[in-house]
This record gives sequence, structure tokens and C-alpha cells, in this order.
Amino acid sequence: MSVFGKIMDKIFHRGGKPQSKTAPTPPPNTASAAAARPSSPTPATTAPQVAVTAQVDVGAVLTSMADLKGGGGNYQSSIVDLLKLLDLDPSLAARKELAEELGVRAGADGSAEQNIALHKAVMSKLAENGGIVPHSLRD
Repeated sequence: MSVFGKIMDKIFHRGGKPQSKTAPTPPPNTASAAAARPSSPTPATTAPQVAVTAQVDVGAVLTSMADLKGGGGNYQSSIVDLLKLLDLDPSLAARKELAEELGVRAGADGSAEQNIALHKAVMSKLAENGGIVPHSLRD
């Protein structure tokens, strides 16, 4: 999985739990429950089963994660602290890979200029993928 894919997974799914507003479909408990369901899915029955990534409040998720960890450093503007908060590799190699994925060409590898550009690019990409990203995280 790409570095950005891991970031999305950590924020949008928070440890494998999709952050959606739809109710999960309960598993069938008995044969009668299975028999009561139609054999072919209809749009009304399939819609709740689709993982919805839209409308994830990125700011709230990150704040919650930071609260659980006792602070989270300066994740609001530091790509290194953001990666650490998400329990992802913050190494130069990982940031170089992320820069390549997102097409960030600002500054030398590992420079403050590149790290700032990476953070902005990550937040923009999260917004493009259905995240609600507050302006404080985009600047």
C-alpha cells in the first residue's frame, strides 16, 4: 500500500473501522433470517453495505488521536509529526516516497520547504477524497 494510502486508511478507517454514517448490516443469525432476505440485492439493501468515505472530519479524527496519545506534537503543520501521530514511518525515505506519490517537488528532500509542501499536499488530497479538512490544517 502506498504511503498516502496508509494515511487515508488510518484517518478514514481508524484501525479498520470505516468512518461512515451508515449502519452496518447485521450478520444473519438464523436460517429464517436468511430466508427472509431477497435473493438478489436491490439498491436499497446494497447501499448501506458500501464503505462510505465521504464526510470524514479529518480535523476531529486527528484531534481525537492526538488526545489519546497525549498531544501528537505539531501534527497540524508538520508532516513528520502527522506521520508519527498516525503510527506511520516518518523517515526521510518514507517522506521521499510520499513526495513522489503526490508529485511534490518543493525544496530538497527532507528540507523544511518540502516537509511543509508535503503536509499541504496530504491535506489537499484528503479533502479531494471526501475528508473535511479545516482551514487550520490546510495553511
